[in-house]
Amino acid sequence: MFDFGIAGYQPLWLNRRSDVVREHAHRLRGLAGRTLTRVWMVWDRQADEWFCDCPVLFDFEGEQVEINHQKFDDLSLTWNTIDPGDPVRWPDFDLQWRSEPLPGLPDLKGLSLKGVELLEWTGRDLAQGNVDVSFVFETGRVTVFNALDENGLSMAPPDRHLRVHPLH
Repeated sequence: MFDFGIAGYQPLWLNRRSDVVREHAHRLRGLAGRTLTRVWMVWDRQADEWFCDCPVLFDFEGEQVEINHQKFDDLSLTWNTIDPGDPVRWPDFDLQWRSEPLPGLPDLKGLSLKGVELLEWTGRDLAQGNVDVSFVFETGRVTVFNALDENGLSMAPPDRHLRVHPLH
């Protein structure tokens, strides 16, 4: 199993919303009310940009959820397995963990999580049924989405092709 150059990381790939709900809904719901303390992303130091292939880490007061996408519909959620203090080793790249490296993320740090939504792609293409994870705060949101074999990040409301499934 490929570990994305991250010691101890073992992604568990799921493909359907029902699988994500079965495996992770209880823990995701349990994040509500917790404060977002950090968002960690892997940074390509040579290109000076986010390295989208590696998981995105959201730390809610010591409960860390690690989100990663691959292919058209693979989503992995893992919990408290990655130490962003450890190096990322990927051939031909100079990578390191950075906290809140993208615009908008520092504004969410310190906010209490209102809830989590699973966003299901309803478009009529290969990605139909794909699941994204969205964290909703009183004054904004952040979504880690499948950007076709890598992660994408959005601070915008869900688009019209996404069916919103709040986890209550």
